Amino acid sequence: MKFIVSSTALLKQLQQINGVINANTVLPILEDFLFEIEKDRLTVVATDLETVMKVHLPIEAKDKGKVCIPAKILMDSLKNIPEQPLTFNIDKNFSVEITSDNGKYKVMGENPDNFPKEPAADDASSFTMTSSALVTAINKTIFAVSTDDLRPAMTGVFFELDKKTATFVATDAHRLVRYTRTDVKCPQKHSFIVPRKPLNLLKSALPDNDDELTISYNNNHLFIVHGGTELVCRLIDARFPDYKVVIPADNPYKMMVNRGAFQNALRRVSVFSNKSTNQVALTISGTQLQLAAQDVDFSFEGNERMACQYDGEDIQIAFNAKFLIEMLNGADTEEVVMELSTPTKAGIIKPSEQAENEELLMLVMPLMLNS
Repeated sequence: MKFIVSSTALLKQLQQINGVINANTVLPILEDFLFEIEKDRLTVVATDLETVMKVHLPIEAKDKGKVCIPAKILMDSLKNIPEQPLTFNIDKNFSVEITSDNGKYKVMGENPDNFPKEPAADDASSFTMTSSALVTAINKTIFAVSTDDLRPAMTGVFFELDKKTATFVATDAHRLVRYTRTDVKCPQKHSFIVPRKPLNLLKSALPDNDDELTISYNNNHLFIVHGGTELVCRLIDARFPDYKVVIPADNPYKMMVNRGAFQNALRRVSVFSNKSTNQVALTISGTQLQLAAQDVDFSFEGNERMACQYDGEDIQIAFNAKFLIEMLNGADTEEVVMELSTPTKAGIIKPSEQAENEELLMLVMPLMLNS
């Protein structure tokens, strides 16, 4: 079996799916790419048993066949080969010989029959959305996903589908992000939880443009197709917490502040905060916002004040500065609105203006003030 492929085209496609492969895997064959050759088209597959990702690219080939090639050595060699056609020769013992303009490289492949089969899209429902809409939804929610494996339901993003909207929710019990698109129409009401890893892979692989994606799902798996790239992942089999009960119905005090200035002030003041809590206390009165942090153990202290527009009673409330900084990244507007009620109730952060077809709401739990 023999085929010819461009070295840079192959490297570019493999880089998209290489992230699927885990460094320390139980099955040695999971460290391989599966190459499938058929009629001038090469399909390369990578899997970790939970996520399967595949890419298609054109090649020159007369035969058809399959082989598994170790991913790490193939990637390392392709990174150092300049743009040129490469000839792959595979014999019946799955030995792979790669020939370039002035070099010959050999690697021992594996039997493709041992490579795990990918799940079939049986009884799947489908809908479409633009690539940029999905990339934006991932970017705006993924930072709030929990890393606590003891709470599996929170280790992914919750997709809540409706006939007129798609809502994406992530929470780690300290903060929550809800992002809604009103330009996505789904066949029926449905919800499922997608793990963090495949979402990170999609974020890198998908273009931020108006290409249409086909998204299908059944009870166990999610299937996404974009051009020559396909991703299948197992859904998290758990019940997502009822996030709607956490969102306060009425936070009467509203503060509007410049997003960039607030973020920079938080970065400067949080340097002096306790490293385990990152606590920064906000004191808001009239048109002034005061930020204060201290680490009693080391006698560190930081204070800053800045202008804001505030409508409400004077309040002092403390938050984890790291969480606030990450959440402010999610708002694209120059100004952000913070809605508050009491020092023990969750604060809500929203962009000052919502973009067309989308709505973003971020919630953060306060910390107990060090009196």
